[in-house]
Amino acid sequence: MESTFAIIAEPNRRAILSLLASSERSVSELERKLGMPQPLVSKHLRILRDAGFVEARVDAQRRVYRLRPEPLMEVDGWLAPFRRY
Repeated sequence: MESTFAIIAEPNRRAILSLLASSERSVSELERKLGMPQPLVSKHLRILRDAGFVEARVDAQRRVYRLRPEPLMEVDGWLAPFRRY
């Protein structure tokens, strides 16, 4: 499995995380906002979900994704000693 930093190093994944930081979104919403094809959005969401960055819930016939804070807390912890700079 990729490390937390390898996962967020990919620009499309960071864009997805940024969109999810403001609200839950469906795959089709992410697709429209990012201008990416659905298979590519789904691929990145699968990687983010497998790493624990996002979780999905079923809403009728669509999946709605939301951010999970735990992996971001790992990044925040790593950055803590550098904040004084």
